[in-house]
Amino acid sequence: MPGDDRYWFPAKRYGWGWGTPNNWQGWAVLAGFVALIAAGGAMDLPQSPARFIVYAAVLSLLLIAVCWWKGEPPRWRWGGD
Repeated sequence: MPGDDRYWFPAKRYGWGWGTPNNWQGWAVLAGFVALIAAGGAMDLPQSPARFIVYAAVLSLLLIAVCWWKGEPPRWRWGGD
């Protein structure tokens, strides 16, 4: 349910997946993800785009894992619930 503080990442109203965080822990995870992507882009992208892509993919998988662990269980939603 949206606004439930048990979940750091509530489910999206439409579709499958998670929406924006609803507490400080979720925002901290998302801010850390963005900061690490930016830092990796500044250091790796000019030298090795392939290495940056792998780096970004690993960070994305870690973010998905945290969303799965601390987020509302994902399922397809049509907006009514």
